[in-house]
Amino acid sequence: MAMYRIAIGSPAEAAQPDAIRAAFAEFFSMIIFVFVGEGSGMAYSKLTDNGPATPTGLILASLSHAFGLFVAVSVGAVHSGGHVNPAVTFGAFIGGNITLLRSILYWIAQLLGSVVACILLKSATGGMETSGFSLSPGVSVWNALIFEVVMTFGLVYTVYATAMDPKKGNVGIVAPIAIGLIVGANILVGGAFDGASMNPAVSFGPAVVTWQWTHHWVYWAGPFIGAAIAAIIYDNIFIGDDGHEPLSSNDF
Repeated sequence: MAMYRIAIGSPAEAAQPDAIRAAFAEFFSMIIFVFVGEGSGMAYSKLTDNGPATPTGLILASLSHAFGLFVAVSVGAVHSGGHVNPAVTFGAFIGGNITLLRSILYWIAQLLGSVVACILLKSATGGMETSGFSLSPGVSVWNALIFEVVMTFGLVYTVYATAMDPKKGNVGIVAPIAIGLIVGANILVGGAFDGASMNPAVSFGPAVVTWQWTHHWVYWAGPFIGAAIAAIIYDNIFIGDDGHEPLSSNDF
């Protein structure tokens, strides 16, 4: 079982140069991703004079997040694996692909990166508010929770299949593209209902800058539950005990 491979790690790991580089890689990748994703929404609001949400806006949000994540994963992959998402890191931890202590480093870097990106956007736009995540009218917290669980399941399942599976072969080359595309596709599905976060850090940055925390827990619980389910299913069905390599400090 994957749960038996969970590793805590050593406190000394936090001081290792490769761990510090990995954390910085996550920090800068998150800045890139959130600046593009949130920034495109702010640009659309400016162009439409804060008009109502439209199908065109949803498509633009999908494209900007897909392109931004493709780049963010690509530039971070060499040093950190390009998680760019606390839920992806949690899924990697559940599957025994990263230690808990390194996961904590990643989470701190990811959250800080999101906050910094939102502060930069607010400064660059002359005080425009970053778009926080919220539920659309008629959407309950349980509806949103299901959306976040299922969408994040698809994302982390894709990450496992294209980036973490030891048998991935040449498929690993297209991992950043596949990861960006599944996020873009999920935004087309869930964006009109709950904003389609799939990423606690992406929700955290705008919440800090605007100090709006309504239903914020949904954007943590849903992605973490979906990530854990994806990790356990993929690891146990497709990787198995024989497919795992020993965990090293440089692993994804």
